[in-house]
Amino acid sequence: MHISYLSLGTNIGDREYNLRKAIEKLREKVRILSISNIYETEPVGFKEQDNFLNIVIKIATDMEVESLLDFVLNIEKEMGRKRIIHWGPRIIDIDILFFDDLIIDKENLKIPHPELHKRNFVLYPLSEVAYDFIHPVLNQSIDELKNSSFDKSKVLKYGRII
Repeated sequence: MHISYLSLGTNIGDREYNLRKAIEKLREKVRILSISNIYETEPVGFKEQDNFLNIVIKIATDMEVESLLDFVLNIEKEMGRKRIIHWGPRIIDIDILFFDDLIIDKENLKIPHPELHKRNFVLYPLSEVAYDFIHPVLNQSIDELKNSSFDKSKVLKYGRII
């Protein structure tokens, strides 16, 4: 079994429902080991949009990383994600942050996620489920990355997935 960490975000429609629906679909093929609190966060990049709800989940899977990528992209598509504006509004966004301790640099897949250490909306929920995980490229724990983050965007604890 492989251990992976996924970031989920949404800012269109019923945001809590979108997170729950994505988790339900993920459970069809992966075992969810832990789920962070929900955080409400400011948009990054394209600012003229509603705030996001973000979580991070830790999963166990027997899928290889490329199959996991196909699976999460299919969930996004099934839920109605449209890629119109880069960093724009989305019904659901599912990113693979880590997959075991692999380092992958392909055009369509970069593991660890190349921006995660710069984004509080990822670091705060990730630190709840993987505070002592060592980033295989930066060689720092998630807690260390969170505590040294230069990101000044607001990240507020919102609640829990029910």
